[in-house]
Amino acid sequence: MKTLSLPLSLVFCISLFSFPPAQAQQQPVPSKIEKVTVFLKGAQIARSAEAKLPAGRTELIFKDISPNLDKQSIQLKGEGAFTILSVSHQLNYLQEQAKRAEIATLEGEQRNTNLRKKEQQNLLSVYQKEQQMLEKNQAIGGANTGVSTAELRQAVDFQRQRMTEVFQRQSEVQQELARLDSTLLKLQKQLVALNQEKETATSEIVVTVTAKAAAPAKFELTYYVHDAGWFANYDLRVKDVNSPIDLAFKANVFQQSGEDWKNVRLVLSNGDPTVSGQAQELDPWYLRFGYQQPPTAYQGGVGSGGITEVSGVVRDRSGEPLIGAAVLLKGSSIGTITDFDGRYTLKIPPTPATLVVNYSGFTTQEIPVNSSAQTIVLQEAGVLDEVVVTGMKRNLIQMQTIGGGKNKKSRADASIAQQNQEVYQPTTVDFEIELPYSIPSDGKARAVDIKSESVTATYEYFAAPKLEEAAFLTAYVTDWQELNLLDGEVNLFFEGAFLGKSLLDTRSMGDTLDISLGQDKGIVVQRNKLKEYSSRQFLGKNKTENRAFEIVVRNNKPQAVKVLVQDQFPISTDKNIVVEDLSYPGAELEADTQLLTWRLELAPREERKLELRYSVKYPRNEVLILE
Repeated sequence: MKTLSLPLSLVFCISLFSFPPAQAQQQPVPSKIEKVTVFLKGAQIARSAEAKLPAGRTELIFKDISPNLDKQSIQLKGEGAFTILSVSHQLNYLQEQAKRAEIATLEGEQRNTNLRKKEQQNLLSVYQKEQQMLEKNQAIGGANTGVSTAELRQAVDFQRQRMTEVFQRQSEVQQELARLDSTLLKLQKQLVALNQEKETATSEIVVTVTAKAAAPAKFELTYYVHDAGWFANYDLRVKDVNSPIDLAFKANVFQQSGEDWKNVRLVLSNGDPTVSGQAQELDPWYLRFGYQQPPTAYQGGVGSGGITEVSGVVRDRSGEPLIGAAVLLKGSSIGTITDFDGRYTLKIPPTPATLVVNYSGFTTQEIPVNSSAQTIVLQEAGVLDEVVVTGMKRNLIQMQTIGGGKNKKSRADASIAQQNQEVYQPTTVDFEIELPYSIPSDGKARAVDIKSESVTATYEYFAAPKLEEAAFLTAYVTDWQELNLLDGEVNLFFEGAFLGKSLLDTRSMGDTLDISLGQDKGIVVQRNKLKEYSSRQFLGKNKTENRAFEIVVRNNKPQAVKVLVQDQFPISTDKNIVVEDLSYPGAELEADTQLLTWRLELAPREERKLELRYSVKYPRNEVLILE
């Protein structure tokens, strides 16, 4: 047998083609969320990581990343003696998101309850079979054999006693089954509230690097997620009319990105990355006969009809309430989260408005506000049916802000509870929160304190006793723009009592921020008709009616107050109606509107009486309403 001899160079070439070069090594890299910048819509996550790189090419796997990130937003910075070759993103369906401890506990309780329910069902089946056996075996003795009276009595007593016991046990088991069913229903609802994530897979970012030699490496990874945001909320407290306003500015932060934010540094930005930064340009406007210029698209809602509060329920297609759904006012930072029953209540400006309803796993819907009560049915992502909205009209008593303040005031020095920093960007303001916060991925809103301010304000009571015999307190604040406030709901507290909610709409405010603090029972206002000065006279073809009213204003508070009182004279719309003999001591008269204004400063326990008189002459065969 001959032995084939090959040249050494040929053997080397064969070996090159037979054994491909070694592939890149895979190395998992643990990372930690260090900082989260939360925008009005969305959030930017900043992670840090360290690794020891071997020589050659390595694939670094950053695990447990949000599956809902925007792939185009991934940015990676590296520090060390290596080169980054590529960055890619992939979902990992083999590794699901870690369940929160409370979810695991509830699921365990649910399993145990189902086991107890199965045991009770088996026990009920045993008692039912025993009942059937007792009913079938009621014959005593044979066909030709009789029984004694004692035997009959004993058999009947046993039958009655045992049947009674069997029925009693069945009743107890059925009650226990009903209780277990109720417990299972509650557990299921709570799990629905906590287990909102429809996407259970985790996400990975794969980074390919190469290094000439083994070297340590540091990484900074950032990316943007959609299912997050925050909205503003305020607590406004006034001790009395001689004290400044204590204003607490809070943020309600929520997220459902698929990853928990544990003890992270928060930065709250009033920016919105979803809004285009491109300025709009006007096209030429040509007028032609028979051509109607199309209306300009309005970015807000379709006429809300002066509605200032909207409430309702957010449900899925099966009618189940969606717990923790975000209900936001489009184009603002006003929003709220649905409660355990899926209910929401939101203050809105009395202008055209649109609600943006967002819930993980469901299609985001934009709902024009056309009723004070709207039930919203969301569709799961991928379902193309239209959104269902049912409206119901109802009357609501609202607390409105009163505009037109002219007094000048100055801000007091800010008193900040935390050393949070306000950083001014070219187009936004960032609030850097000093204390770390944990925001789980459950869609629930967590309150974050931004700052507390002590703001100097002037207070004035307003009364129009012709409409309502009551005095309403209004606070006036100037230079409010320096507070960097956003639109949001305000919880009002005066003299230690909760007055209700109002709305801070920064888009409609002028130089002065006017805040209505509601009715104050400490200021008594009455309007009485003076009968001795009211009369009716007939002269020729005309008649003259005289009217006189007395307004009594009393300050029952322990401090001096300012009260603005308004009334009015009638305005003639016909030359045959003459309003004359006007008398209004101490008041200012506005010629165009015939409005009367008294500006009073009342000492404690002081009472002031105001008068107005007028006469109206008109044809005697006509009828006028003069009160």
